[in-house]
Amino acid sequence: MAEAVFFMLSLGVSCGLILSIASKIFYVWEDPRVEQVEGFLAGANCGGCGYTGCAAAARAVVSGEAQPSVCVIGGMESVMNVAEVMGMDPGSVEPLKSLNTCTGGNRADDRFYYMGIPSCHGLAALYGGKRVCHIGCLGMGDCIKSCLFDAIDMGPDGYPVVDEAKCVGCGACERICPKNILNVKRMSERLLQFNREDAALAPCQQTCPAEIDIPKYIAQIRAGNYQGAVNTIRERNPLLLACGRVCPHPCEDYCRRGIEDEAVSINQLKRFVADLELHSGRRYPISCAPSTGKKIAVVGGGPAGLSCAYFLRRLGHDATIFEAMPELGGMLRYGIPEYRLPKEVLDWEIEGILNLGVEVKKNTQLGRNFDFESLLEDGFDAVFLGVGAWKDYRLNVEGEELDGCYTGIDFLSRVGLGEPVPIGRRCAVIGGGNTAIDCVRTLVRQGAEEVSIIYRRTRAEMPANEVEIDAAEEEGVKYHFLAAPVRVIGNEKNKVTHLEFLKMELGEPDASGRRRPVPIEDSETLIELDMLITAIGQGPDISFKEDGKQLAALNTTRWNTIDAVHPETLQTNLPNVFTGGDAATGASLVVEAIGGARRAARAIHQYLAEEPVEPPEKSLFKRHIQESLFESVDGIESSPRTKMPELPVAERIKSFDEVDLVISEENAASESMRCLSCCRLCYNKDKNAA
Repeated sequence: MAEAVFFMLSLGVSCGLILSIASKIFYVWEDPRVEQVEGFLAGANCGGCGYTGCAAAARAVVSGEAQPSVCVIGGMESVMNVAEVMGMDPGSVEPLKSLNTCTGGNRADDRFYYMGIPSCHGLAALYGGKRVCHIGCLGMGDCIKSCLFDAIDMGPDGYPVVDEAKCVGCGACERICPKNILNVKRMSERLLQFNREDAALAPCQQTCPAEIDIPKYIAQIRAGNYQGAVNTIRERNPLLLACGRVCPHPCEDYCRRGIEDEAVSINQLKRFVADLELHSGRRYPISCAPSTGKKIAVVGGGPAGLSCAYFLRRLGHDATIFEAMPELGGMLRYGIPEYRLPKEVLDWEIEGILNLGVEVKKNTQLGRNFDFESLLEDGFDAVFLGVGAWKDYRLNVEGEELDGCYTGIDFLSRVGLGEPVPIGRRCAVIGGGNTAIDCVRTLVRQGAEEVSIIYRRTRAEMPANEVEIDAAEEEGVKYHFLAAPVRVIGNEKNKVTHLEFLKMELGEPDASGRRRPVPIEDSETLIELDMLITAIGQGPDISFKEDGKQLAALNTTRWNTIDAVHPETLQTNLPNVFTGGDAATGASLVVEAIGGARRAARAIHQYLAEEPVEPPEKSLFKRHIQESLFESVDGIESSPRTKMPELPVAERIKSFDEVDLVISEENAASESMRCLSCCRLCYNKDKNAA
């Protein structure tokens, strides 16, 4: 008996010794955070996250393969707890959400009747579906059946509607949809989404340089979801207050309603919701992705620089703006007068961008206060050059250096800085663009008795916004068309007294498509004046190249714009340098600069992730889907476009108070009803006409 007990004890000790040695040899260490993370997951092992159970999902989070939001049923409490374990800011964790890109529903015409299996997959197998729209929703509801969280419902208009509050981003709907209509994306993925040739896009959205989802935000205004409308705009445009005031709204030129009726007042609706937030007393929250630790220097604090910094910050990168002027805003501040864009409105909008964590260094000019090499020494991983177009073009005629002669941007920026500028009694501005119009309307407000515009073509060829041309005329500005300046005349004190110009007539079209002005022989004409402003265009000042060793190799064009390797990536020949806005395009629209800045931010994001810097797949870039452009639109009843309220002429010319005012909530609701909710082919007919 004793021998048996001794044998068993010896056997136990031997086994323990062997296991102890084996544990040292075959030891596998597991990060203790895995157990902590798993403890905060739902514990359902449902597989909805795409991993084989909660333990696998926890390991993926700790290894960095998955976000703290990996658990599709754990809710926000789970996300916050997991984020805390991982040392991440819970507020910056990006949830996945499903978005339906097609709102066509039953609107598209049928090509054939379908009496088969009530399944999207079954219908898709038959010529891709029964509708004439080959990319649209099939409407059989496979996505609804696949959703385990009751987050999708078939809406009253025959297309699935996602309840974002219930959606957990599991991706079941996206996987089952045969037409790729439902997309599950994070916020940062939505920010980097661009118009595609095969997408469900309205003509207005195709035209917008910022690619804003116009039908969506108008639908949100119609439903009273004003915060949702602001968020929709802000995914593409962080300067909606400014654009609501100064954008010439090219989108409205392609409004489908405008084919048969007056176009929808898209820009007024944008301004309406933007101003609602401005005057609400609070800011709508703007989410940012988790920090990447990457640093980008943004040179220039105008629309392009501000927008690029905004998108980079939302993508999780650290952006620092270097601005040569005393304040941010660029041409928005120093080139656009207060009667169009009040400084306090611009300040509020810029503050919202900086509140995201964007740093600023003002009165700091590239080539003077710092150089490219110093940015690299300070640890910046990439540089965005958004230096704008501040260099006025000259007439190159005799006498333009006389006392009393100015250039457009110089004049407007001095006024914007509050510097005293002597105003003449009789003033003339040469040019036909928005800068010229801003100059004459500013002169009127500063007390000039007689203000004229000298333009070498006709009114029809003026590139300025038509409403601005009309407003200047209402304020008493005189127009001299088909007049080409040849010299400026002064007195013995070198003070300007006259402008001599030749009368012109229009000849054959030039490279711009406009008819070329041709001088009329012996038509010299004198106009008496004591102040002359030349506003015939401007370009970028690239003198910073002369002071930089590496930037000296930066490719530029003969127009002194910064040359991008590809217009959709805006990466220069220096791989870590990107550009956008007027520095890349020459003087252009604010909304054009914003759209370019987002493209540059996408390319910078690719560069920082060590991915190939490439344009988006199937990019529509400044083109239209031809099948979406109609020559006629059935089912439209004429309805008056909402008029923009404005200050009376007699009142507005006495101050720099804002002229164009915001429409009322009642008018916004009425105007939103005029929108046809267009998609690629589909649109809503007016109820009475239908």
